[in-house]
Amino acid sequence: QVQLVESGGGLVQAGGSLRLSCAASGFTFSNYAMGWFRQAPGKEREFVAAISRSGGITYQADSVKGRFTISRDNAKNTVYLQMNSLKPEDRAVYYCACGDRTSMVATSYHYWGQGTQVTVSS
Repeated sequence: QVQLVESGGGLVQAGGSLRLSCAASGFTFSNYAMGWFRQAPGKEREFVAAISRSGGITYQADSVKGRFTISRDNAKNTVYLQMNSLKPEDRAVYYCACGDRTSMVATSYHYWGQGTQVTVSS
């Protein structure tokens, strides 16, 4: 069955960096677009970044442009989110998801991971 397993979250000081990974299994990874979303306490889930099947097209939310980079390795069935210059407002549970098209809309994605917690101290 489809599985998406996030890792790499943790506690970091403001200005620091983390790299999230999402390992995929149970489907042909290279046939699907991938996305990262996040949900902070008391807030709705929001788009962070997305990447096309080949990795040639990427989108980022305005709030993370210039700080976060999404990438993928189709040979390893893994998508990454490199997060630099982290801010306290980046604190959230981060989820990866797969879908048929590269989209900033959560409903475009069919399968979701369980999430990984990112906490940024000021």
